[in-house]
Amino acid sequence: MTMMNNIISYLDELFPNPKCELNYSKDYELLIAVMLSAQTTDKRVNEVTSILFAKYNSLESLSKANINDVMNIIRPLGTFRKKSQNAIDISKALLQKNSVVPNDRTFLESLPGVGRKTTNVVLSILYNEKCIAVDTHVARVSKRLGLASKKDNVLEIEKKLTKKFKNYNMYRIHHQLVLYGRYHCKAIKPNCFSCKLKNICKEKNKNE
Repeated sequence: MTMMNNIISYLDELFPNPKCELNYSKDYELLIAVMLSAQTTDKRVNEVTSILFAKYNSLESLSKANINDVMNIIRPLGTFRKKSQNAIDISKALLQKNSVVPNDRTFLESLPGVGRKTTNVVLSILYNEKCIAVDTHVARVSKRLGLASKKDNVLEIEKKLTKKFKNYNMYRIHHQLVLYGRYHCKAIKPNCFSCKLKNICKEKNKNE
C-alpha cells in the first residue's frame, strides 16, 4: 500500500463521515461563519452565530443591523469590531447578487474578511469544487506527514495537496485533515502513541 493510500485509509477509519463543524442553515450563514472563524474555534463561532443568525435571520436584516448591536454579539470572538463590520458589508454585497453566494472566486475574495482559505471552504462545501483550504491544522498535518515541506507557505501547501489528492474526494479529504489535526495530530501533545501514521511522520513521538 502506498503512503497516500495509507493516509487515506487511516483518515477514513478515523472520520468515515467528515463534515464542517460550523453550524449554518443558509449558504450566506456558512460564508459569514467561516469568515468569523479566523483566529478562533468553531465551537466559539457556533455559540455566537446561534445568537447572531436568530436575531438577524435574513441578509436584509443583517445588512441593516446596528454595528454596536452586532459587536455585542460577536465580541467573544476577538477582533469583533472588524468582524462585525465585515458581516454587515458581506450581507450588503450579497444582496447585490440576488442574495446568492455565487460560485465566483474573484467576487468572494473581494469581500471584506474573505480570503483564499474562506473562499476554498465555501466553494468546496457549496459547489463541490476541487479545492483544499489550508488552515493551521491542515498545514501542520501536511508538514508532519511529509505532504509538504517545513518551509512551504499556505499557497504552496495547497498546490501540493491539490496535486496529491486530485484523484480523491477533495471535500472529504479537506475535512478529514482538519479533524485529524484538531483532535489527533494536535499542535501540543499530539496523540502519537496510538497514531497509525507515526512511521511516516517527520515529528514522530513529539509528545514523548
